[in-house]
Amino acid sequence: MDTFLQLNTIFISILIEAMPFVLIGVVIAGIIQIFVTEQMIAKVIPKNKFLAVLMGTFIGALFPACECGIIPIVHRLIRKGVPLYAAIPFMITGPIVNPVVLFSTYIAFGNSWDMVIYRGGFALLIAILIGLIISVQFKSSQLLHEEEHLHVHTLGKQTIWKKLLNTLQHSIDEFFSVGKYLIIGAFIAAAMQVFVKTSFLMELGQTKATSSLVMMALSFILSLCSEADAFIAASFRGTFAPSSLVAFLLLGAMVDIKNLLMMLATFKKKFVFILISYMAIFVFICSMFV
Repeated sequence: MDTFLQLNTIFISILIEAMPFVLIGVVIAGIIQIFVTEQMIAKVIPKNKFLAVLMGTFIGALFPACECGIIPIVHRLIRKGVPLYAAIPFMITGPIVNPVVLFSTYIAFGNSWDMVIYRGGFALLIAILIGLIISVQFKSSQLLHEEEHLHVHTLGKQTIWKKLLNTLQHSIDEFFSVGKYLIIGAFIAAAMQVFVKTSFLMELGQTKATSSLVMMALSFILSLCSEADAFIAASFRGTFAPSSLVAFLLLGAMVDIKNLLMMLATFKKKFVFILISYMAIFVFICSMFV
């Protein structure tokens, strides 16, 4: 009974923590669907791949979305014609380099800029590298059901109230589309927290390399929203080295259990696992430089 109550408490806390950001994400996705046209995006996105990657990387600073709320936004942007190599860097940096997350990191680590610089700087670097690799490796959008690319030609004739109603409808549809994966992911993450003991992971992290790997695994299991994960990372300062804390803060904001399920529901499986492999490799390498 105690185990069940613990599982239930963690499961509900993860849902409560993630739900507001998922709602923000689906509303933004609805706005993009109704108010942003393919022609607008074509004018904004640079033709040069490198510049497009840079734009996708740095525009993430303007969107305070967590890693689960940003998936619907990225999905809708790609549907609208944003290249994959520009959308993925935005997906990587959006949950990390936005002001809300960086400020929470600053506060969590005792008003210190070191962890903020490591987290933000490495996130930007990793996003650019992955974006450039994707621009060469993948030519298509890698979305499931690519043939269902949406074209809306009559929105300009609609009244503002009709557009707002359509935005609400798209947001509701998007919420129920990603919501089931959030619930499943939250339950799996809660179960992992209950049955995988933190003390066992701590025993494995005896060296700099293994401690980074352990904290990367822990960030994936805990499935924290990026706005709150810095306070959890800060609680490990007496146990793990700064390098492993950086790895925790980077990977957890890029991919976790609930976020993985959402990606698998949006992108082709092969692409998702290749993308996660790149994330893990670059996060681990960057942590070794701390």
